[in-house]
Amino acid sequence: MTRPETLLAHAGCEPDAGTGAVVAPIHLSTTFERAPDGSYPHGFLYSRVDNPTRQLFERTLADLEGGEACAAFASGMAAAMALLLALRPGDHVVLADDAYYGVRRLMRELFDGWGLSWTEVDLTDPGALEAALRPETRLIWAESPSNPMLKITDLAAVARQARAAGAYLAVDSTWTTPLLQRPLDLGADVVIHSVTKYLAGHSDVLGGAIVARSGTGLFERVRAVQTTAGPVMDPLSAWLALRGMRSLAARLPMQCAHAHRLARFLEAHPRVTRVHYPGLPSHPGHAIARRQMQDFGAMLSFEVDGTAEDALAVAARTRVFTRATSLGGTESLIEHRASIEAPPTRTPPTLLRCSVGLEHIDDLLEDLSRALGD
Repeated sequence: MTRPETLLAHAGCEPDAGTGAVVAPIHLSTTFERAPDGSYPHGFLYSRVDNPTRQLFERTLADLEGGEACAAFASGMAAAMALLLALRPGDHVVLADDAYYGVRRLMRELFDGWGLSWTEVDLTDPGALEAALRPETRLIWAESPSNPMLKITDLAAVARQARAAGAYLAVDSTWTTPLLQRPLDLGADVVIHSVTKYLAGHSDVLGGAIVARSGTGLFERVRAVQTTAGPVMDPLSAWLALRGMRSLAARLPMQCAHAHRLARFLEAHPRVTRVHYPGLPSHPGHAIARRQMQDFGAMLSFEVDGTAEDALAVAARTRVFTRATSLGGTESLIEHRASIEAPPTRTPPTLLRCSVGLEHIDDLLEDLSRALGD
């Protein structure tokens, strides 16, 4: 089996049959020629249905995740919507209570009147999950580490509960990528990515993807939503995402190492009341994270002693960290999450979330030290 690092290094590098170009070209055409007999000898009809560049991206990500198939979308939220639309009115979803707030908002604002019911549950508690399951439960939506509290879910254990209940397990793996965590190997049926983040990795691509294991019937409906409704990833974004993926194995270990150093620094700081990072032995999910992750990731959050205004002031004093939403790029970002999340938010008012980039670690440490008033 080819190792993930090698697959990534060659992402999008299938030599072009016509020219010998090492990097595959971008196929921007929206339509493709038919043969005189009306057939499609090249296998492509219309770019909403399929496109050579998007197909190359989908095949690459499916191989990386160890999945059978992948569907690429215009954004991570478009992928999330497609997965939910693949369910039926009357179905029930168990949603992690610390899942990305955009997914919870999607459920509340768009699916509330559609006949889809859901229950938000602390998936770190097996008893709470068991109590939330119903005969009509069709999907369990997990996220580990969660956003923004970095709660760790035992994915293998949840997969067993999902299987026993006759439900699918979907895991949002945006923060970990296939390099750090492989949900399908742990028993999940579907993996969701916001390609915008670590996979593309340069804060200049919008995209999402769903990867499914072999035999996941739900994926047929996901593909139908993709090709019929048309929220597809465009060819340029697919090509840029492949280009970004080629450096993922070089970027992510450095970002993880930086995050670990910053977490230790913050844990010892008198103005910080709590640090959320699974690489710290003090984290309640540390043992599970060690078992199911290859590394602890490049995301962390911390709570400042004081008020929301004190936390915002800390973010305002940073000079190396950029105050912005999103994550996974080469630049380090810091964000006051509660002020961006739609109410009612569960995020503590003094919490700051950090996406750790590739700057020199000493510059990052000095920046946070200065911002905290040292």
